Amino acid sequence: MSAAVPVSLSARDLEHFFTARRGLQRVSFDCFGPGCVAVTGANGSGKSTLLRIVAGLLRQRSGSIELHVGDRKLPPAERRHAVGFASPELAFYDELTVGENLVFAAEARGLERPATAARAALERVRLDARGDDRVVALSSGMKQRLRIAFALLHRPAVLLLDEPGSHLDEEGRAVNSAIVDEHRESGLVVIATNDEREWRIAQQRIELHGRGLGHTA
Repeated sequence: MSAAVPVSLSARDLEHFFTARRGLQRVSFDCFGPGCVAVTGANGSGKSTLLRIVAGLLRQRSGSIELHVGDRKLPPAERRHAVGFASPELAFYDELTVGENLVFAAEARGLERPATAARAALERVRLDARGDDRVVALSSGMKQRLRIAFALLHRPAVLLLDEPGSHLDEEGRAVNSAIVDEHRESGLVVIATNDEREWRIAQQRIELHGRGLGHTA
């Protein structure tokens, strides 16, 4: 297990809208790690949007957000080095094997030992036996575990999991819970979910109050 790293995540009047009816309604919070934070709210209230902003993949329309890892404040452009993000939107190359996909991702990250990092990530999600199989042969649950492996490749201090239990069977949920339990001891885990089994394990909770899908502005 990695040494614990202090992490703080703070937002002030953070807001983002894609349209007048859809986006992240204004929210403020302070979260600290090591630990686990759950982000809950109606579908369409901005859970995924918030995680993308934290990861540095999306710039908010207004307000501010700060991520400190150790004694460093990380600007959005540098967050990819400290943040691992598993999202349902993450797709892989079906014609490549499971291992080849992760090695490619590790090389793109500039990791010193891509193959070693890929094997270690697959072992953590218990997919090491499927490393030589093409991604197209995986079930939806196994692809979800592969997304989590992708997020773990560089051993990030901050782990962002967007609906991590999606498509997982009981074995997959046990793997996911073990990863969360381990990571919450050394860094910060942020889980976007409405699944009570997932948000109840968090010590802190951010509840979004946007109207969600299907509601008028």
